[in-house]
Amino acid sequence: MLKKILSISGKGGLFKLISHNGNIIVVESLSDGKRFPSYPRDKVVSLNDIAMFTETADIPLREVLKKMFELENGGKSPIDPKADGSVLREYMAKILPDFDKERVHNGDIKKLIQWYNLLVESGNTNFEEEEEKKS
Repeated sequence: MLKKILSISGKGGLFKLISHNGNIIVVESLSDGKRFPSYPRDKVVSLNDIAMFTETADIPLREVLKKMFELENGGKSPIDPKADGSVLREYMAKILPDFDKERVHNGDIKKLIQWYNLLVESGNTNFEEEEEKKS
């Protein structure tokens, strides 16, 4: 599921891949359902390609989201993404105790909470790794 959920630089929120044709992709906002094209000049990243830094290795974002989902019993995070940095870091330590405190910035934690809440609100909570389809 996370392969088709995208972050587009310069645009807030998350987007679902609807279709692609040549260099243009059509996406749909998870927050308001509006569709629009994204062009090659836009930096588009699949959530499946994002990882969080820990002291030992990089953990795929899907694993972090799964841990949040378990911590919150499937509900939204009660932490305000605009909370103080110490509150954000304390919450992050509950999710991922060995997160790299130097390389994971407060902005990264804010974005994680915002994305998680948006995914829960839109019903996109299948954080399992997708298997490649063989043709």
